[in-house]
Amino acid sequence: MSHPLRASVVGCGVFGRNHARVYRQLQQEGLGVGLAGVHDANNDRAQAVAREFSTQAFSSLAELAGHVDAASVAVPTSAHFPVSAQLMQAGIDVLIEKPLAASLQEANEVVAAAERTGRIAQVGHLERFNPAVLAATPLVTRPMFFEVHRLSVFTPRSLDVDVVMDLMIHDLDVVLALVQSSVHAIHAVGLPVISNKVDIANARVEFENGCVANFTASRVSTERVRKLRFFQPHEYISIDYARQDVIKIQVDAAAAAALLRGEAPKSANPAGISISKPEVRQQEPLRAEIEAFLDAVRRRSSPKVTLADGRNALQLALQINAAIGEHHRRAGLGHSKK
Repeated sequence: MSHPLRASVVGCGVFGRNHARVYRQLQQEGLGVGLAGVHDANNDRAQAVAREFSTQAFSSLAELAGHVDAASVAVPTSAHFPVSAQLMQAGIDVLIEKPLAASLQEANEVVAAAERTGRIAQVGHLERFNPAVLAATPLVTRPMFFEVHRLSVFTPRSLDVDVVMDLMIHDLDVVLALVQSSVHAIHAVGLPVISNKVDIANARVEFENGCVANFTASRVSTERVRKLRFFQPHEYISIDYARQDVIKIQVDAAAAAALLRGEAPKSANPAGISISKPEVRQQEPLRAEIEAFLDAVRRRSSPKVTLADGRNALQLALQINAAIGEHHRRAGLGHSKK
């Protein structure tokens, strides 16, 4: 494009404000983008974010159209489809916060809208851009077991969705990207604790290629934990999302076999175990996500996290919620509130 991209943010809550902050930073650094404006159903909130980041507040999506090239959609999940579709129909490329939509039908409608309008549409699965995930991805060979924990203290944010759609879906997307296999079976449990939706959940997902993944997500914990660990032949990889840290533990198969045969070790480490920390390039995941989106807009290329990726993560999240509902029925816990 011959002019700097004109970016906007629709939805000025916590996430939307952070999107506006990053766009403004990129503008101040002269990186070919300007924050053209923001919009929120709550005009006072939009005006506050506009003042904070020296831009304007549009009173409607119709007013916004024609003034921007790209937009982050950070409205409540129930509005993802109608807002994204209206923006794309107006010729605006979109970065849609996760989850992609509230239902598979609406996700399919988003996909259809993007195809019909020829717009670039990326899904905001932020952990794909976590430096630790980026550093660990080249280490993947054949992961066969995942153990994932995402625990958070309770906040009144995102109570329009349950913990699976709010928190666990981050890890569902990452694991789906790393495993590259279809789902074979799902077992899940979950309970509402503070809200009227499921606040804590555990899911065991078995894939067609034999891999198994255990996911635990809670938004009623007393601590914050964001870790993913996976095992593959002779290797164990640990990812700490929060610390942006990766640890690789590798076992020399020949040394381990010799030890089991009772043979004398040939090294100071008899089990042939080596521990290393791959280099991680520290960066803010949200900035990396937005930069990738803007690059796809400029190049008119497929984004790193596609609508198909977002739909797959949403489908798995909904399947897990269905399994939780079935467990509630078997256990006689009454109607499952999701």
